Amino acid sequence: MLVLTRKTGEAIHIGDDIQLKVIAVDGDQVKIGIDAPRNVDIHRSEIYEQILEANQQAAQTKNTLDLLKNFKKD
Repeated sequence: MLVLTRKTGEAIHIGDDIQLKVIAVDGDQVKIGIDAPRNVDIHRSEIYEQILEANQQAAQTKNTLDLLKNFKKD
């Protein structure tokens, strides 16, 4: 993991299209502004993990449905 130190008001660029800017620091919280193209998905980590888990469950459900469809054919 790359670790950079920034002060309030300073920014980091990722590629040509994404900019992260430190808006404020208050105790143990950092407020970050993100400028990115609309086609770039941005999630808090805990939400992203929930999305991954939901997708895995959906994939398992699809596999179960496919197994049931094949079971009926036999």
